Amino acid sequence: MTDEEIDGLLAFLRAAEALKGVLRSAHGSGGRQESTAEHSWRLALMAMVLARGLGPLDMARLLKLCLVHDLGEALHGDIPAPEQASRQAEGQAGGQGGKAAQERADLATLTAPLPAPERAEILALWEEYEAGATREAALVKGLDKLETLLQHSQGRNPPGFDYAFNLDYGRARTAADPLLARLRARLDAATRGRMAGG
Repeated sequence: MTDEEIDGLLAFLRAAEALKGVLRSAHGSGGRQESTAEHSWRLALMAMVLARGLGPLDMARLLKLCLVHDLGEALHGDIPAPEQASRQAEGQAGGQGGKAAQERADLATLTAPLPAPERAEILALWEEYEAGATREAALVKGLDKLETLLQHSQGRNPPGFDYAFNLDYGRARTAADPLLARLRARLDAATRGRMAGG
């Protein structure tokens, strides 16, 4: 790598650091809101520990998809799923289509300093995730939903937290693989327990 390429990599990594400060609607078991970077870390960890039960797949690709799936949020933040659903129903920007367009544009900006090969790889991985057409991308989409449900079922959530939303959240994605469906059943039971005050 040239010195210029190294400088571009460092500029990208400095900009990507912003993901550590992007807060999500989920709360940790200590009550602090989690960051998107924390969510992405545990998503990758889930993929790693569940890999044996997922059958043949490209593990490196799976982990790369986990790392880049929310990277575009570093610039304009996260839109919680209930808010996305509400915006989509009302035809407002920021619904699922609007969120994807914003993240795509932000990711292009964020990766601009990178050397061409690394930039192209990250953009292609994000597009693969967004399309959900490969087995690995479909799995990451399902795991993404499950990680969120897991966090909601174990976090110290604020009063009035909408657990009922979780019971339908991402169901089609989590039903796409037998292991994911089994995990979903357990997380739904945990959600119902939280709804009952447990």
